[in-house]
Amino acid sequence: MRTGFFSSPKHSSTTSNSPSRHTTFSETLMEETINDAGAVIKRWDLDVSSSSSSYNRVANLFRDYREEAHQFIDAVNNLQHGMHFVIKESSRSELLIQAQNLMQIAMKRLQKEMYTILSGNRYFLDSETVSNSRSSRASTRSSVSDEDDEINEIIEAEVSVSGTRISEIDKVSERVMADLRAIADCMIGAGYGAECVKIYKLNRKSVVDETLYYLGVEKLTLSQVQKMDWSSLELKTKNWLSAVKIAVSTLFQGEKILCDHVFSASDAIRETCFCEIAKESALTLFAFPEIVAKYKKLSLEKMFSVLDLYNSISELWDEIELIFSFNSLTAVKSQAVTSLVKLGEAARFMLSEFESAIQKDSSKAVAGGGIHPLTRYVMNYLVFLSDYSGAFSEIIVDWPLSIQSPLPESYFLSPTPDDDDSPSSAVSVRLAWLVLVLLCKLDGKAQHYKDVSLSYLFLANNLNYVVSKVKKSNLKLLLGSDWLLKHEAKVKQYISNYERMGWSKVLTSFPENSTAEMSPPEARDWFIKFNSGFEEAYRMQSSWVIPDPKLRDGVKISLAKKVISGYRTFYEKYRETLRSGGVKSVVRFAPDDLQNYLSDLFHGTGSSEHGTTSYSSSHSSPSVSTSSSPSHGR
Repeated sequence: MRTGFFSSPKHSSTTSNSPSRHTTFSETLMEETINDAGAVIKRWDLDVSSSSSSYNRVANLFRDYREEAHQFIDAVNNLQHGMHFVIKESSRSELLIQAQNLMQIAMKRLQKEMYTILSGNRYFLDSETVSNSRSSRASTRSSVSDEDDEINEIIEAEVSVSGTRISEIDKVSERVMADLRAIADCMIGAGYGAECVKIYKLNRKSVVDETLYYLGVEKLTLSQVQKMDWSSLELKTKNWLSAVKIAVSTLFQGEKILCDHVFSASDAIRETCFCEIAKESALTLFAFPEIVAKYKKLSLEKMFSVLDLYNSISELWDEIELIFSFNSLTAVKSQAVTSLVKLGEAARFMLSEFESAIQKDSSKAVAGGGIHPLTRYVMNYLVFLSDYSGAFSEIIVDWPLSIQSPLPESYFLSPTPDDDDSPSSAVSVRLAWLVLVLLCKLDGKAQHYKDVSLSYLFLANNLNYVVSKVKKSNLKLLLGSDWLLKHEAKVKQYISNYERMGWSKVLTSFPENSTAEMSPPEARDWFIKFNSGFEEAYRMQSSWVIPDPKLRDGVKISLAKKVISGYRTFYEKYRETLRSGGVKSVVRFAPDDLQNYLSDLFHGTGSSEHGTTSYSSSHSSPSVSTSSSPSHGR
């Protein structure tokens, strides 16, 4: 302010009118106001060297003398009002100079107090504490005296929030925040907003930077990341995933709440202040996922780290938009969106690679018709993928499925998710397609078996594994009950084909009418035919496997009904006739023997060659029974 601008009017020595008396009265009133304010302000002058003020120079006004702190704020506000009046009404520029000097003394003290409060109360200004404290109050306080009154009421009145008593930490946090706001309001009102913001910004920015550092968030360049091995980058990704929720929901949200409260007197100041505190750190935080998405060594196994990163940003998006709502922070939201886009592109690329890898798999079918490693790998991958249905649906929503090779319509059984409200229609189709690609590949591998019945057993085992994985995971909800019913029926069809082709010689080795009369030689021929068919079937299938216990038991029961029940009737009718004829050696199996042999099947314990060849006569065969008892062992 220019003191020369204000000059005193010349008064007549002989005339004393009302305006002149009013001016004199105003000046006197202003002098009293400035003197009263000066008496309070000078007690806390940091530059006074007298012994009476030496303690006050090092004391903390707001911490140790809260009543005087209230008086000090009032004195500064009164001084400010007086200065405005002097500027408008008074002719005495010396009053303005005196007031300006006092204001500078007051601002130095308030700058020191703000620095002391900020640096000495970091624990009580912890972002989580601030967030909890703010959410527990329905109103905000703007002055020191109001805050003190409120705290006293809380201490005396057992105030509860959501059934939980407000903690002492919250009370101190509220008091500290109110002190900061009172100082900020006073300094901004006096025209010292820039000095206030500078102290606040330097302190709180260091808090944000230090917190992110301890959370493991660091600023990395793309070239640095490209030089890392995956294990190092994966560790940094896990650290980021652990940090981002805390950073957004606690750190940045707490800082915004604190900034909004302290600088509530000026929308422009609180935006500028929060932007300068948070922008750089937030950009560093949200740039990391984009860098990971551009990692040149991404492979299928890294899909889930990419989806974890995508999920984290997507789930926090509403909070991100709210916290970084200022126009000056648009770059932060843009960086978060860019990371989402790049992560989505990386996920789509890996999904294409996954489908291509299934189609290009050249491994042969496994021995014994068991579950192929490709089946296990693909289904375990899809099970994990189904846990990310939310992120997955966002990623593929604008990525239509393109079928490059024509397939029989009977192969494509469209999924119908049980939950019509789920965001999973595109996901369901995509997952069903990937399962279909797998099943088609398995059809091709089944053709490597020279025994057709073994190929059907292989298909049954693998499709049953697929169905089992679907039932026990989120795939069940995504693919739907109709999909499950159709594929369960397909498993039964494969098993039926296996039984029909694998046991045809056995099932046709005794007459359709087991009770029909026939001569001993005819009966003998039937027994010989049955023995040969059963031995061959057992020998070939002794190394075959059905890994699933429920499916294995079901097949054994089915075979027992088909084989043993028909054989038992024929056995009971003709065994004595053949024995009386001296040819009992042709009755080599009692019904219970057959049951024992069947119970040994499908565990894959017999010797075998590789699964792509026929089985030789060197395979083990059933022991020959010589006892006349139908219930003897092998």
